[in-house]
Amino acid sequence: MKIAFIGLGNMGNPMATNLLKAGCQVTVFDLNQDAAKALEPLGAQVASSLEDAVKGADTVLTMLPAGEHVRAVYLGDHHGGIGLLRMVDKGTFLIDSSTIDPDSARLVAAEAQKQALEFVDAPVSGGVAGAKAGTLTFIVGGTDSGFHQAEKVLKHVGKNIFHAGQAGDGQMAKICNNLMLGILMSGTCEALSLGIDNGLDPKVLSDIMLQSSGRNWALELYNPCPDIMENAPASNNYQPGFMAKLMLKDLGLGIEAATQSQSPIPMGTLARNLYAFHNADGNELRDFSSLFEFYRKPNK
Repeated sequence: MKIAFIGLGNMGNPMATNLLKAGCQVTVFDLNQDAAKALEPLGAQVASSLEDAVKGADTVLTMLPAGEHVRAVYLGDHHGGIGLLRMVDKGTFLIDSSTIDPDSARLVAAEAQKQALEFVDAPVSGGVAGAKAGTLTFIVGGTDSGFHQAEKVLKHVGKNIFHAGQAGDGQMAKICNNLMLGILMSGTCEALSLGIDNGLDPKVLSDIMLQSSGRNWALELYNPCPDIMENAPASNNYQPGFMAKLMLKDLGLGIEAATQSQSPIPMGTLARNLYAFHNADGNELRDFSSLFEFYRKPNK
Protein backbone atom coordinates (compact mmCIF):
# COMPACT_ATOMS: atom_id res chain seq x y z
CA MET A 1 0.00 0.00 0.00
CA LYS A 2 1.58 3.26 -1.18
CA ILE A 3 0.30 6.23 0.82
CA ALA A 4 1.03 9.92 0.44
CA PHE A 5 0.53 11.68 3.80
CA ILE A 6 0.09 15.45 3.67
CA GLY A 7 0.20 17.50 6.89
CA LEU A 8 2.47 16.40 9.74
CA GLY A 9 1.39 18.40 12.76
CA ASN A 10 0.55 17.11 16.22
CA MET A 11 -1.92 14.61 14.79
CA GLY A 12 -0.44 13.89 11.38
CA ASN A 13 2.99 12.87 12.65
CA PRO A 14 1.84 9.98 14.87
CA MET A 15 -0.74 8.88 12.30
CA ALA A 16 1.94 8.64 9.61
CA THR A 17 4.20 6.87 12.10
CA ASN A 18 1.58 4.17 12.70
CA LEU A 19 1.14 3.65 8.96
CA LEU A 20 4.89 3.10 8.68
CA LYS A 21 4.81 0.65 11.60
CA ALA A 22 2.03 -1.25 9.81
CA GLY A 23 4.35 -1.79 6.85
CA CYS A 24 2.84 0.76 4.47
CA GLN A 25 5.05 2.62 2.02
CA VAL A 26 4.57 6.23 3.09
CA THR A 27 5.69 9.40 1.33
CA VAL A 28 5.29 12.50 3.48
CA PHE A 29 5.01 16.20 2.74
CA ASP A 30 4.60 19.25 4.90
CA LEU A 31 5.39 22.92 4.32
CA ASN A 32 7.57 22.53 7.43
CA GLN A 33 10.29 20.32 5.95
CA ASP A 34 11.72 19.55 9.40
CA ALA A 35 8.41 17.90 10.32
CA ALA A 36 8.65 15.69 7.25
CA LYS A 37 12.32 14.83 7.75
CA ALA A 38 11.60 13.74 11.33
CA LEU A 39 9.85 10.68 9.86
CA GLU A 40 12.70 9.74 7.54
CA PRO A 41 14.49 7.54 10.12
CA LEU A 42 11.27 5.52 10.45
CA GLY A 43 11.29 4.70 6.76
CA ALA A 44 9.23 7.52 5.26
CA GLN A 45 10.11 8.97 1.88
CA VAL A 46 10.30 12.75 2.13
CA ALA A 47 8.86 14.67 -0.82
CA SER A 48 10.00 18.16 -1.72
CA SER A 49 6.62 19.16 -3.15
CA LEU A 50 2.96 18.20 -3.08
CA GLU A 51 3.20 16.92 -6.64
CA ASP A 52 6.15 14.66 -5.81
CA ALA A 53 4.35 13.35 -2.73
CA VAL A 54 1.23 12.14 -4.55
CA LYS A 55 2.98 10.74 -7.63
CA GLY A 56 2.42 6.98 -7.77
CA ALA A 57 0.36 6.86 -4.56
CA ASP A 58 -2.54 4.43 -4.19
CA THR A 59 -4.02 6.59 -1.41
CA VAL A 60 -3.59 10.21 -0.35
CA LEU A 61 -4.35 11.06 3.27
CA THR A 62 -4.44 14.69 4.39
CA MET A 63 -4.50 16.18 7.89
CA LEU A 64 -4.74 19.96 7.61
CA PRO A 65 -5.71 22.85 9.93
CA ALA A 66 -8.89 24.26 8.36
CA GLY A 67 -11.24 24.28 5.39
CA GLU A 68 -9.27 26.93 3.52
CA HIS A 69 -6.18 24.72 3.59
CA VAL A 70 -8.11 21.66 2.42
CA ARG A 71 -9.64 23.60 -0.48
CA ALA A 72 -6.23 24.97 -1.49
CA VAL A 73 -4.50 21.58 -1.34
CA TYR A 74 -7.19 19.69 -3.25
CA LEU A 75 -8.54 22.37 -5.59
CA GLY A 76 -5.71 24.89 -5.91
CA ASP A 77 -5.43 28.44 -4.63
CA HIS A 78 -6.11 31.90 -6.03
CA HIS A 79 -2.43 32.47 -6.79
CA GLY A 80 -2.16 29.96 -9.61
CA GLY A 81 -1.42 26.90 -7.48
CA ILE A 82 -2.72 23.61 -8.85
CA GLY A 83 -4.61 21.29 -6.52
CA LEU A 84 -3.78 17.65 -6.04
CA LEU A 85 -6.98 16.58 -7.84
CA ARG A 86 -5.06 17.49 -11.00
CA MET A 87 -1.83 15.86 -9.81
CA VAL A 88 -2.82 12.37 -8.69
CA ASP A 89 -2.82 9.28 -10.85
CA LYS A 90 -6.08 7.86 -12.14
CA GLY A 91 -7.76 5.73 -9.48
CA THR A 92 -5.99 7.31 -6.50
CA PHE A 93 -8.13 7.13 -3.36
CA LEU A 94 -8.45 10.34 -1.31
CA ILE A 95 -9.02 10.66 2.45
CA ASP A 96 -9.16 13.95 4.33
CA SER A 97 -8.97 13.64 8.12
CA SER A 98 -8.98 17.37 8.85
CA THR A 99 -11.81 18.85 10.90
CA ILE A 100 -13.46 21.39 8.58
CA ASP A 101 -16.86 22.74 7.60
CA PRO A 102 -19.11 20.19 5.85
CA ASP A 103 -19.55 22.41 2.77
CA SER A 104 -15.82 22.36 2.03
CA ALA A 105 -15.81 18.56 2.28
CA ARG A 106 -18.80 18.33 -0.04
CA LEU A 107 -17.18 20.70 -2.53
CA VAL A 108 -13.98 18.66 -2.68
CA ALA A 109 -15.98 15.44 -2.98
CA ALA A 110 -18.01 16.85 -5.89
CA GLU A 111 -14.89 18.07 -7.71
CA ALA A 112 -13.18 14.72 -7.12
CA GLN A 113 -16.17 12.92 -8.60
CA LYS A 114 -15.85 15.04 -11.75
CA GLN A 115 -12.30 13.66 -12.06
CA ALA A 116 -13.57 10.09 -11.47
CA LEU A 117 -11.81 10.05 -8.09
CA GLU A 118 -13.17 8.67 -4.81
CA PHE A 119 -12.95 11.07 -1.85
CA VAL A 120 -14.09 10.66 1.75
CA ASP A 121 -13.99 13.04 4.68
CA ALA A 122 -12.81 11.19 7.77
CA PRO A 123 -12.25 13.53 10.73
CA VAL A 124 -10.92 11.97 13.92
CA SER A 125 -11.65 11.94 17.63
CA GLY A 126 -9.16 10.86 20.26
CA GLY A 127 -6.54 13.61 20.33
CA VAL A 128 -2.78 13.29 20.20
CA ALA A 129 -2.76 10.44 22.73
CA GLY A 130 -5.15 8.45 20.55
CA ALA A 131 -3.10 9.21 17.45
CA LYS A 132 0.07 7.93 19.14
CA ALA A 133 -1.65 4.81 20.47
CA GLY A 134 -3.42 4.07 17.18
CA THR A 135 -6.82 4.15 18.90
CA LEU A 136 -8.43 7.07 17.08
CA THR A 137 -12.09 7.10 16.13
CA PHE A 138 -12.70 7.96 12.47
CA ILE A 139 -16.04 9.41 11.36
CA VAL A 140 -16.34 8.85 7.63
CA GLY A 141 -18.53 10.66 5.14
CA GLY A 142 -18.73 9.29 1.61
CA THR A 143 -20.11 6.48 -0.53
CA ASP A 144 -20.41 2.92 0.74
CA SER A 145 -17.54 1.85 -1.51
CA GLY A 146 -15.45 4.79 -0.31
CA PHE A 147 -16.08 3.84 3.30
CA HIS A 148 -15.00 0.24 2.79
CA GLN A 149 -11.88 1.38 0.96
CA ALA A 150 -11.10 3.85 3.75
CA GLU A 151 -11.39 1.11 6.37
CA LYS A 152 -8.45 -0.73 4.82
CA VAL A 153 -6.21 2.27 5.47
CA LEU A 154 -7.66 3.72 8.65
CA LYS A 155 -7.58 0.42 10.56
CA HIS A 156 -3.83 0.93 10.88
CA VAL A 157 -4.26 4.21 12.77
CA GLY A 158 -7.64 3.88 14.47
CA LYS A 159 -9.71 1.57 16.63
CA ASN A 160 -13.25 2.65 15.73
CA ILE A 161 -14.34 3.55 12.20
CA PHE A 162 -17.89 4.77 11.64
CA HIS A 163 -19.77 5.54 8.43
CA ALA A 164 -21.73 8.70 9.23
CA GLY A 165 -23.32 9.06 5.79
CA GLN A 166 -22.52 10.82 2.55
CA ALA A 167 -19.83 13.41 1.79
CA GLY A 168 -19.66 16.05 4.52
CA ASP A 169 -21.58 13.94 7.02
CA GLY A 170 -18.37 12.86 8.72
CA GLN A 171 -17.58 16.50 9.36
CA MET A 172 -21.09 17.21 10.64
CA ALA A 173 -20.92 14.32 13.09
CA LYS A 174 -17.50 15.47 14.28
CA ILE A 175 -18.84 19.02 14.79
CA CYS A 176 -21.70 17.65 16.91
CA ASN A 177 -19.26 15.55 18.95
CA ASN A 178 -16.92 18.46 19.63
CA LEU A 179 -19.83 20.76 20.44
CA MET A 180 -20.76 18.30 23.17
CA LEU A 181 -17.12 17.99 24.25
CA GLY A 182 -16.76 21.77 24.65
CA ILE A 183 -19.97 21.93 26.65
CA LEU A 184 -19.12 19.06 28.98
CA MET A 185 -15.57 20.29 29.58
CA SER A 186 -16.93 23.72 30.45
CA GLY A 187 -19.44 22.17 32.83
CA THR A 188 -16.85 19.90 34.43
CA CYS A 189 -14.51 22.84 35.06
CA GLU A 190 -17.41 24.83 36.50
CA ALA A 191 -18.59 22.08 38.87
CA LEU A 192 -15.09 21.30 40.16
CA SER A 193 -14.37 24.99 40.71
CA LEU A 194 -17.64 25.43 42.60
CA GLY A 195 -16.73 22.52 44.86
CA ILE A 196 -13.27 23.92 45.57
CA ASP A 197 -14.74 27.34 46.39
CA ASN A 198 -16.95 25.64 48.97
CA GLY A 199 -14.23 23.63 50.65
CA LEU A 200 -14.40 20.30 48.80
CA ASP A 201 -11.35 18.27 47.83
CA PRO A 202 -11.44 18.14 43.98
CA LYS A 203 -10.16 14.54 43.96
CA VAL A 204 -12.92 13.44 46.32
CA LEU A 205 -15.51 15.42 44.37
CA SER A 206 -14.29 13.87 41.11
CA ASP A 207 -14.60 10.38 42.58
CA ILE A 208 -18.12 11.16 43.80
CA MET A 209 -19.26 12.48 40.41
CA LEU A 210 -17.66 9.52 38.65
CA GLN A 211 -20.00 7.24 40.57
CA SER A 212 -22.99 9.54 40.21
CA SER A 213 -25.14 11.02 37.46
CA GLY A 214 -22.54 13.70 36.64
CA ARG A 215 -20.16 11.07 35.27
CA ASN A 216 -18.63 12.07 31.90
CA TRP A 217 -15.63 11.60 29.60
CA ALA A 218 -13.63 14.49 31.09
CA LEU A 219 -13.93 13.09 34.62
CA GLU A 220 -13.08 9.58 33.41
CA LEU A 221 -10.10 10.30 31.18
CA TYR A 222 -9.19 13.99 31.09
CA ASN A 223 -9.77 15.65 34.45
CA PRO A 224 -9.15 19.41 34.01
CA CYS A 225 -8.04 19.96 37.64
CA PRO A 226 -4.27 19.57 38.20
CA ASP A 227 -2.84 16.66 40.19
CA ILE A 228 -5.90 14.42 39.98
CA MET A 229 -4.90 12.38 36.92
CA GLU A 230 -1.18 11.89 36.46
CA ASN A 231 -1.26 11.62 32.67
CA ALA A 232 -3.88 14.28 31.97
CA PRO A 233 -2.67 17.58 30.45
CA ALA A 234 -3.86 19.38 33.60
CA SER A 235 -1.10 17.64 35.56
CA ASN A 236 1.50 18.58 32.95
CA ASN A 237 1.02 22.35 32.82
CA TYR A 238 -1.77 21.84 30.26
CA GLN A 239 0.55 20.73 27.49
CA PRO A 240 -1.72 19.66 24.60
CA GLY A 241 -3.41 17.34 23.94
CA PHE A 242 -5.95 19.27 22.02
CA MET A 243 -5.22 22.97 21.85
CA ALA A 244 -7.77 25.48 23.09
CA LYS A 245 -7.61 27.33 19.77
CA LEU A 246 -8.77 24.17 17.98
CA MET A 247 -11.68 23.78 20.38
CA LEU A 248 -12.66 27.38 19.64
CA LYS A 249 -12.44 26.64 15.90
CA ASP A 250 -14.62 23.55 16.21
CA LEU A 251 -17.23 25.33 18.34
CA GLY A 252 -17.26 28.04 15.69
CA LEU A 253 -17.96 25.39 13.06
CA GLY A 254 -20.89 24.29 15.21
CA ILE A 255 -22.28 27.82 15.26
CA GLU A 256 -21.88 28.10 11.47
CA ALA A 257 -23.76 24.83 10.96
CA ALA A 258 -26.48 25.88 13.41
CA THR A 259 -26.91 29.19 11.60
CA GLN A 260 -27.46 27.39 8.30
CA SER A 261 -30.02 24.98 9.74
CA GLN A 262 -31.51 27.55 12.16
CA SER A 263 -30.86 25.16 15.04
CA PRO A 264 -30.80 26.54 18.59
CA ILE A 265 -27.47 25.81 20.34
CA PRO A 266 -27.42 28.09 23.40
CA MET A 267 -25.05 25.85 25.39
CA GLY A 268 -22.62 25.51 22.49
CA THR A 269 -22.65 29.26 21.94
CA LEU A 270 -21.85 29.87 25.60
CA ALA A 271 -19.01 27.33 25.49
CA ARG A 272 -17.63 29.01 22.36
CA ASN A 273 -17.63 32.40 24.09
CA LEU A 274 -15.91 30.97 27.18
CA TYR A 275 -13.10 29.63 24.99
CA ALA A 276 -12.87 32.94 23.14
CA PHE A 277 -12.34 34.80 26.44
CA HIS A 278 -9.90 32.14 27.65
CA ASN A 279 -7.86 32.16 24.45
CA ALA A 280 -7.74 35.95 24.35
CA ASP A 281 -5.91 35.72 27.68
CA GLY A 282 -3.00 33.92 26.02
CA ASN A 283 -4.13 30.31 26.33
CA GLU A 284 -4.84 29.32 22.74
CA LEU A 285 -1.83 26.99 22.45
CA ARG A 286 -2.51 25.27 25.78
CA ASP A 287 -4.73 22.23 26.17
CA PHE A 288 -8.45 22.92 26.01
CA SER A 289 -8.84 21.61 29.57
CA SER A 290 -6.92 24.69 30.72
CA LEU A 291 -10.33 26.37 30.71
CA PHE A 292 -10.33 25.26 34.35
CA GLU A 293 -8.00 28.20 35.05
CA PHE A 294 -10.61 30.59 33.62
CA TYR A 295 -12.85 29.61 36.54
CA ARG A 296 -10.06 29.78 39.11
CA LYS A 297 -8.66 33.17 38.02
CA PRO A 298 -10.95 35.36 40.21
CA ASN A 299 -9.76 33.48 43.30
CA LYS A 300 -6.02 33.85 42.66
